[in-house]
Amino acid sequence: MTTTAPDLAPTDTAPPAELLRRTLRRHASGVTVVTVPGPAGFTATSFTSVSLEPALVSFYLSAGASAAPAVRAAEVFAVHLLGADQEHLARGFARSGTDRFAGVDWTPAAGGVPLLTGVPAWLTAEPVQLRTVGDHLLVVGRVRDAGGPATGTPLVHHNGGFGTFHPVS
Repeated sequence: MTTTAPDLAPTDTAPPAELLRRTLRRHASGVTVVTVPGPAGFTATSFTSVSLEPALVSFYLSAGASAAPAVRAAEVFAVHLLGADQEHLARGFARSGTDRFAGVDWTPAAGGVPLLTGVPAWLTAEPVQLRTVGDHLLVVGRVRDAGGPATGTPLVHHNGGFGTFHPVS
């Protein structure tokens, strides 16, 4: 017996990439900025933990992105978890063809990786695996260091826009 969810209409005529895009727009994701020495950086919503022992994290980046060559060459990267008041950073680091670091306060950390000032939390990691997966580059890194005040509400991306999180109870 086949059933269809009441709120979802079948879309078998759409190509799989469009089905994926439409479906994942409904998934809320935390917003991060990934930076590497150069400096280079980009906005990512694909950041996740991989393992606690060893401490590993990962993110994906379009293989054709302007930051991809710098990411492939980097011996260290930083992931910055953005707060609700940092939509300007998310938009700035998502923009192509501009100096993404213009007007952004940052400090070079070990290995020359840029650490953005004022983010709720950040970590640095050493890449241990880079793999092309479809049209993206998967980067897995071993956590080296972390910091930040870990306060405030997060910036969240959902349905093509930015928002924040509010507990339900």
